[in-house]
Amino acid sequence: MDEPEPAAAAAAEVTQLLQRAAAGDRAAADRAFSLLYDELRRQARRRLWQSGEVSALDTTGLVHEVYLRLQAGAPRDFPDRRHFLSYAARAMRGVVVDAIRARQAQRRGGEFERVTLGTGVLESVAVADDAEVLRVHESLDALAEVDERLARVVELRYFCGMTEAEVAACLEVTERTVRRDWQKARLILLTSLA
Repeated sequence: MDEPEPAAAAAAEVTQLLQRAAAGDRAAADRAFSLLYDELRRQARRRLWQSGEVSALDTTGLVHEVYLRLQAGAPRDFPDRRHFLSYAARAMRGVVVDAIRARQAQRRGGEFERVTLGTGVLESVAVADDAEVLRVHESLDALAEVDERLARVVELRYFCGMTEAEVAACLEVTERTVRRDWQKARLILLTSLA
C-alpha cells in the first residue's frame, strides 16, 4: 500500500485536529494552529509588506492577534485547512482595520487609551493610505451582498496579500477565475469608492 504524500498527510492531520477543536479540544486547536503557524506568518508578512513596513515583531504580533481572536469565545467549526485560513484572513483584516482606527483616533487626540494585551501590536505599520484601507473594508460588506466570492477574493488579495494561486486554492477555484473575479471586484470597488 502506498504511503500518502507528506502534504496530504499533513492536511489530513490538520483536518482531524480542527474537527477535535470544534468539539472543544483546546489542545487540538493549539496543535492545528502550530501546524499552520508558518503559513499564517507568511500571510501576515505579505500583509504587512503591502502596508509598507515589515518587522518580525509585527508579523508575529499579527499572527498572535489572530490566535487570541480564535481563542476568544466558543470553539469554531473549521471543517478543513481552507476554512481555517479563510477565518485567519478575516481576522487579519480585522486586526489591521482596528490598528488603523486606533491610529486615527490617536491623531484626533485619543492618546489616552485603555491598555489591553493586544495594544500596540501594529502601531509601527505605516499604511500608505489608512482612509483607503478603511473604505475598502467598509465597501466589502456591500460587495458581499452582490457577490460573496468577489468579496472573498478582495479580502484574501488585498488584506492578506495572497497570490492568485493561493486564493484559488483557498476558494477551490481556478487561477483564471480568481483573476477575473479580482478585476471585476476592483472595478466595482473603484466605482463605489469614487
